[in-house]
Amino acid sequence: MTLAPDTPFRPQSRLRRFAIDLGITELFSVVIAIFVTYVMRIYDSFFVNLVISLCVGTLAVTFIDGGRLLLWNGGKPPRLPFFLLLLVSIPAAQYLGSEIASLILDIPAQNITEVRQKNASSLLVGTLLACVSITWFFWSRSRLELLAAEAEAEKARAAAIEKQALQAQLQMLQAQIEPHMLFNTLANLQGLIAVDTQRAQHMLDQLIQYLRATLSSSRSEKTTLGQEFALMDAYLGLMTVRMGARLSYALHLPEELRALAVPPMLLQPLVENAIRHGLEPKVDGGHIDVRAARDGGTLTLTVADNGLGLDAAPADAGGMRVGVANTRERLQALYGERAAFSLAPNTPQGVIAQITIPP
Repeated sequence: MTLAPDTPFRPQSRLRRFAIDLGITELFSVVIAIFVTYVMRIYDSFFVNLVISLCVGTLAVTFIDGGRLLLWNGGKPPRLPFFLLLLVSIPAAQYLGSEIASLILDIPAQNITEVRQKNASSLLVGTLLACVSITWFFWSRSRLELLAAEAEAEKARAAAIEKQALQAQLQMLQAQIEPHMLFNTLANLQGLIAVDTQRAQHMLDQLIQYLRATLSSSRSEKTTLGQEFALMDAYLGLMTVRMGARLSYALHLPEELRALAVPPMLLQPLVENAIRHGLEPKVDGGHIDVRAARDGGTLTLTVADNGLGLDAAPADAGGMRVGVANTRERLQALYGERAAFSLAPNTPQGVIAQITIPP
C-alpha cells in the first residue's frame, strides 16, 4: 500500500499507476507472509499466511492508493483528509481481508480472529514494521520522482533561457549587419537626384526591393537559399547602380537547393566585405561570384571576388574584422563545431570566403 502523499502526478494513466503500486504491494505481501510464518510462527502453513497477507495488502492498496488517485488525481493530497483515509482504510483492509481469506481457504473467520487475538502483541509489532517498511519504500520512491520531476523542470527552464539568450544574441548580430551601406546608398541617392533623375529612380527601385527582402529575412529565424540568393541579387543590383560598370556579379544556385532552410542574412556580410574592402577601393572594380553546393552531408556557400585581396589591408579593415567575427559568432551559436568558416586568397587576385554548414 502506498502511504506517500508527496508523490507527484506522472504523465501516465491512473489505472496504470495503480497497477504498478498494486504489483509492488503484492511483493511486500509475500515478504510479510514469510516473516509471519518463519519468524513470528503464526500458523504453520506459509500458504495460509500468504493468502491472508495478499488479501489484506490488495484491499489496503485499493482503499489507500486507489482513493488517492481517484480523489486527488495522483497529486499531493491534503494531510488531514489523507490521514483520515489511512485511519479508515487500514482497519477495513484488515477485517475484510481476513473475511475474504477465510472464504478462499475455507477456514472459519472466527478461527483467524482467534489466532490474531492470541498473537495480538506480535501482530501489532509485525504490522508496525510492515507499515514502516512500506511507507519508507513509497516515500523514497515519491521523493525520487519529485527530484526527477524537478530536475526535468530545471533542465527545461535552462534550455528555455539558453534558447532566449541565443535568439537575443542572433538578433543582436543580425542587427549589426551592414548599416553603413544604407547610409552610403541614401547619400548617393541624394546626390543623384540633382544630376541624374533616371539613375536615381533606378537606385531607389533597387533600394526598395532590397529593403523589402531584408526586412522579411531579418525578422525570421530561418529562410531558404532561394530567398537568401534573391536578397543577394537585390543587394548586388543596388551596388551596380552605385558602382556602374566597375561591378559585375554572378549567382549560382542549383534548383534542388532553393528550398533548403538556412539562417537569414548569412551571405550578407561576406558579400558586403567583398565590395567594401575588395572591389570598391579598386580603381577598375571587379567581379563577385556567389555559389551554393551540397556535398554529401554538408552545404558549402562561397563568395569569391577578384578585388584587392587579403594583403591589401585597407584603412578601415576594422569593419571587415567585425563582419568576419559576426559570421563566426553566428555560426558558432547556431551549429557549434558542425560549422566552418574560412577566408583564403583567390587566384590570381582577391578573396574566397567559404561557409560550411550541415544542410
